[in-house]
Amino acid sequence: MLKDRRDLPLTTASDAVVAAFDRAVDGYLEYRADLMERIDALLAADPDFGMAHVFKGYMMLAGYRSDLLPAARTAAAAARRGTAAATEREQAHAAALTHWAEGSADRAIAVWNQILADDPRDILAFRVAHFVNFWLGRPEAMLTSVLSVERGWNADLPGYVAILGCRCFAHEECGYYTEAEHAGREAIRRDPTDLWAAHGVAHVLEMTGRRREGIDWVVGLQGRWDGGNNLKHHLWWHQAMYHLELGEMDKVLALYDAGFRDMASPLTRAAPDLYIDVQNAASMLFRLGRHGVDVGDRWGELADKAEARIGDCQSVFTLPHWMMALAATGRDAAARRMLAAMRDVAATEGEIPALVRTIGLPVTEAVLANGQGRHADAVALMRPVVGEMYRTGGSHAQQDVLEQMYLDSALKAGADDDVRLMLERAAGRHPVPPSRRRGYAMAVTRLAA
Repeated sequence: MLKDRRDLPLTTASDAVVAAFDRAVDGYLEYRADLMERIDALLAADPDFGMAHVFKGYMMLAGYRSDLLPAARTAAAAARRGTAAATEREQAHAAALTHWAEGSADRAIAVWNQILADDPRDILAFRVAHFVNFWLGRPEAMLTSVLSVERGWNADLPGYVAILGCRCFAHEECGYYTEAEHAGREAIRRDPTDLWAAHGVAHVLEMTGRRREGIDWVVGLQGRWDGGNNLKHHLWWHQAMYHLELGEMDKVLALYDAGFRDMASPLTRAAPDLYIDVQNAASMLFRLGRHGVDVGDRWGELADKAEARIGDCQSVFTLPHWMMALAATGRDAAARRMLAAMRDVAATEGEIPALVRTIGLPVTEAVLANGQGRHADAVALMRPVVGEMYRTGGSHAQQDVLEQMYLDSALKAGADDDVRLMLERAAGRHPVPPSRRRGYAMAVTRLAA
């Protein structure tokens, strides 16, 4: 039987198809912008190859768009047909894709975990599970997965750098910054082009308050990112976050326009409303607004895209970011339509509707209340769910904008108990004290007065 680069059997027609599969996996692990072209080439090489359809379905679902669900379900059906006479591992991948496409990420994760228990070298199962666990706010599951598969890996296996990068990010999100930094820097030593490891170390430097070092880290690596996908936008967002903390607002705006929200770049033109790019842009504009920076008309294009995506709740964490744009541009009617569409989704069954119902709706309503100056309402909406927001995904650095929004409303509503609550949360979760963080220092000063 034919085998991939990690000695895992594949049920396909030729060595050329296996090489195309390996190339597609490399494109996924390395965050290549041409990944879908690689997958299309794989499917062209063997249209009946079950794992090719699995791969395509996974990537459709990873886009977190409702309009991609039909393609994902079509891929799942083709994957089941293509793996009917394949190995148990390949059939398990088809089952995981089917569960995820039907709205049960939990069942998909259970299948991936079983695949990895049987063979920890299945880098596709490992990497997709890492991704999905992250967007469900489960860093402990990410870390457990890394620690469990490491027994099957060594530095000579293709994909080892990706394991190190995931080890870095999982440790960082669990608060183990020394272990995280060691893994990330080792990954970059082995492959200076690795975007995920660069991203993990950027998070460590953010969380530990090493802003100048963070700027040097991103600037020093970015020359190696040719051919990379939108993850490099997120790294430029991290650079902008360092500049923001240093008060260098002109550099933040420059990075916004020429880096992570460059509307003329091929990556942005290809996917102008990609969820991670929207999160980068909206969260930065909100932060700048808190500090009195005039952002001009930058909210407008985000608000246009928010209106076009009303009713799409596949990425629950993105929903309050869409609302930031609608609130900032005074599009109250669109905001009401968005909330009504979210309520319709919340009234249905499933894992995503449950998250929309319990967390997405109150947080998104609070964002609108904040934007409309109804700060007491925003505080009342946020207070019951602030400890649950992590379940919508996003890193500590990304979730922070929602906590700052709550703090902003608490300050403006004169709700000092809620201000104390948020300062205590910030002090407990972040190693840098609130007095050294630009978004929180004003609250420390207020309570000290």
